[in-house]
Amino acid sequence: MSTLEIKDLHVRVEEKEILKGVNLIINTNEIHAIMGPNGTGKSTLSAAIMGNPNFEVTQGEILLDGENILELDVDERARLGLFLAMQYPSEIPGITNAEFMRAAMNAGREDDDKIGVMDFLKKLDEKMALLNMHEDMAERYLNEGFSGGEKKRNEILQLLMLEPKFGILDEIDSGLDIDALKVVSKGINAIRGEKFGALIITHYQRLLNYITPDVVHVMMEGRVVMTGGPELAARLELEGYHGIAKELNIEYKEEA
Repeated sequence: MSTLEIKDLHVRVEEKEILKGVNLIINTNEIHAIMGPNGTGKSTLSAAIMGNPNFEVTQGEILLDGENILELDVDERARLGLFLAMQYPSEIPGITNAEFMRAAMNAGREDDDKIGVMDFLKKLDEKMALLNMHEDMAERYLNEGFSGGEKKRNEILQLLMLEPKFGILDEIDSGLDIDALKVVSKGINAIRGEKFGALIITHYQRLLNYITPDVVHVMMEGRVVMTGGPELAARLELEGYHGIAKELNIEYKEEA
């Protein structure tokens, strides 16, 4: 079992403190969901975990299997087993999907353990079929000209190919219609197991209808204010964040 632990994490962006003491422990074989209003720090948390240099950690630790990874670059964190599915994936002209994924898979392997072309293609065909992706997606340039739904499926394809210890999935359901949502959920459920853990950042209960989380966290004011099981997401669907804020005596103003 592997463990990702966030301890008293404080993060600021351009002199503004966004995270104000986040504490989380995620183990492999667990799916955690984080829900919260816009601007409360959910995406900041995902960026800080992955090491985005635009997000300055001013206090706290991020521990992967007991090792503080704050001083590691993004690629080093990825090689240790972290994966971030971004809300807005970048387009990279000139590099095909297949080339990118094979290079990413081999980056974390020793020279005598590189994945061969035939083994790579067999696995790629299998995972693309699972996600109902057309075979020409492999030869298209990375995310170039992709629709929103195609980009999200492609992020899940990368997740399935790389098989990280932990997936940080930042609003992977954003902009998806119901059919695409089902396919993306199918992919996440396919990798679920003893060697994989996930932190799913979402606004909506609808994603959690297809991916049942083990733990649900509510973030407000830059910190986790409540933790529970799947029933907590159902409560939010009924009450919104007002009910939680009132119970905890937190001032909350819904965005216009």
